[in-house]
Amino acid sequence: MRRKSSTRLGLSAVLLTAACVGTGLAPVTAAADSGSATRAPASDALLHAMQRDMGLSPAAARERLADEKRAVKTEREAKKAAGAAYGGSWFDAGRGRLTVAVTGRGAAAGVREAGADVRFVEHSAAGLDAAKARVDRLKAPSGVASWRVDARANRVVVDVVDGHRADNDVTAFLRRARATAPVRVGTVPAGPSTFAAGTVGGDPYYTGNVRCSIGFSVHGGFVTAGHCGRAGAGVRGWDGSTIGSFQGSSFPDNDYAWVSVGNGWWTVPVVLGWGTIPDRLVRGSAEAPVGSSICRSGSTTKWHCGTLLAKNETVNYSDGTVVHQLTKTSVCAEGGDSGGSFISGDQAQGVTSGGWGNCGSGGETWFQPVNEILQRYGLTLHTA
Repeated sequence: MRRKSSTRLGLSAVLLTAACVGTGLAPVTAAADSGSATRAPASDALLHAMQRDMGLSPAAARERLADEKRAVKTEREAKKAAGAAYGGSWFDAGRGRLTVAVTGRGAAAGVREAGADVRFVEHSAAGLDAAKARVDRLKAPSGVASWRVDARANRVVVDVVDGHRADNDVTAFLRRARATAPVRVGTVPAGPSTFAAGTVGGDPYYTGNVRCSIGFSVHGGFVTAGHCGRAGAGVRGWDGSTIGSFQGSSFPDNDYAWVSVGNGWWTVPVVLGWGTIPDRLVRGSAEAPVGSSICRSGSTTKWHCGTLLAKNETVNYSDGTVVHQLTKTSVCAEGGDSGGSFISGDQAQGVTSGGWGNCGSGGETWFQPVNEILQRYGLTLHTA
């Protein structure tokens, strides 16, 4: 990165680092599963952000982070204990405990021994995933926003844009979906769209006339959203200087990419806090369970927090593109935030894909899980 001033240099280095993590595919380093990787430091600034965005007092935020740290370990052990009877899991913030769904009573003892509560259900997670895959093969109209496996409902939940439930093409889609999967229908206020934006000032990266946000640093570059650029496209930093180029990109179907870093730029294991909180060190990529708190960093709306709502959701963006295996959150985002970092504690979770709403009135946002992109391109997350 070019040295223009000490203040700007620090910001650029951090921003680049944040950019380096992106959307990913599979576990990459031992740090992702180590005990130290799951610690979630509760700085005063992080507690303030959780109070602002989630309505939590500092004491409640500290307690929640500690409960979520335990839930990450519990989920891993309980899933192993449940085996083929595993029906999914979710974190209950009110009770501070993880619940694991199972299809048979024989698995209950091992799940409870792992520290989780048990709920008996009809369908296994594997069965629901297979049902959702069948729905994925259907062509969805614009009035259908997304669909996902919902462990608590033990169904494939299809979300329809408000006011479109009676549309003929939506009705036909729902009829076909119900014929192939156990479906429940929900409603969302608006259809989702991606969060790329035209060139404006700030601290982003640019490709062509599109502005996006850096996700996470990997060794040799950073990960970000696939809709921000195609393989071979050049990338410029906040100061207009060349960073590198897109080495791999996938969109639609997926929404992930990675960018090489050179020309005087470098990577660091940091996510930018934008002055709301201190910049966050990235220590791994242990996946947080549904119900956990999660925060996002982006070049337009900076730092915001919320709750992880669902995993493995198929999103039907308003321009007709479909992206699979996204994670849904209650965190807001706006144009230019695409590709930015989703982090839980100090664990990288994914890169921003799209959503609906804004950070004035609220909304929902999806991210591509970071471990997926790491596995897809053989990358190693840069960790502290």
